[in-house]
Amino acid sequence: MPDIWLTVIVLLCVAALAAGWIDAVVGGGGLLLLPVLLLGLPANTPAAHALGTNKAVAIVGTAGAAVTYARKAPVDVRIAVRIGLAALAGSSAGAFLAAGMSTDVLKPVIMVVLLGVAAFVILRPAFGTAPATGPATPRRVLAAIGLAGLGIGFYDGLIGPGTGTFLVLALTAILHLDLVTASATAKIVNCCTNAGALATFAWQGAVLWQLAALMAVFNLAGGTLGAHTALKQGSGFVRVVLLTVVFALVANLAYEQWLA
Repeated sequence: MPDIWLTVIVLLCVAALAAGWIDAVVGGGGLLLLPVLLLGLPANTPAAHALGTNKAVAIVGTAGAAVTYARKAPVDVRIAVRIGLAALAGSSAGAFLAAGMSTDVLKPVIMVVLLGVAAFVILRPAFGTAPATGPATPRRVLAAIGLAGLGIGFYDGLIGPGTGTFLVLALTAILHLDLVTASATAKIVNCCTNAGALATFAWQGAVLWQLAALMAVFNLAGGTLGAHTALKQGSGFVRVVLLTVVFALVANLAYEQWLA
C-alpha cells in the first residue's frame, strides 16, 4: 500500500461510511467514494488502482445491504440473481468496448436522460410509493433481464456512475416494485456486477487490499445502516434521496464534461 497520511485515511473511511449509506438507500455511492479515492491516493497511483480498490470496498457494503434487505424486504432472490447474471454479461461487454470508445459523446445524453427521470419522479409523486403489485409476469421479468440486466450492466462497464440509481428506477418501472423493494433487488444485482469487476481488477493486481479492507469495514457499516434506514423510513424517504442523488449525478457528469 502506498504511503498515505493518517488524516487522509480517516477521511477515506468516513467517505466509505457515507457512500455505503447512500448506496444502500438508492444507489450512487460511487459518486462519493471513487472521487475521494482519486483525490486521496498519492498522485503517482495508477487510476486503475483507485477503481479496483473502490470495487473491493463497495462489494462488501453492497453485500451487507443485500443481506439486510433480503431478511426484511419482500425480495425475489431468484429474479434478482437472473438479472444480476445478465448485468454481469452486459458489464463485461461494456468494459470490453470502453477502451476504444469516447464517453464524452455519451455523457450529455445521459445527463438529459437523468434530468428527464428527475422531472418524471417529481411530476409523479406516487412513483415507487405504492406497494408492489404482486409476482411479476414472465414478460416483465424478461424485460427486466434485458434492460436492467444487460442494458444497465453494459452502461456500468462502459461508463459506470449512477448504475445503482438506474437499476432502482428500472426495476421500479418494469417490475412495478416499490422503491424500497427495488433498492433491495438492485443490491443483489450490484453484487454480481461488482464481483465480476473486482475479479478483473484483482487479476490485474490493481487492488490496494490493505486500504480496501479498512475502508470496507466502514462501508459495510454504512450499507447496513442505510438498508435499515430505508426499511424504517419507507419509499417516501427513498424518493427524496433518489432525487438528491440524480441531481448530484448530473452535476458530476457536467463537471467532468465541461470543467474538468
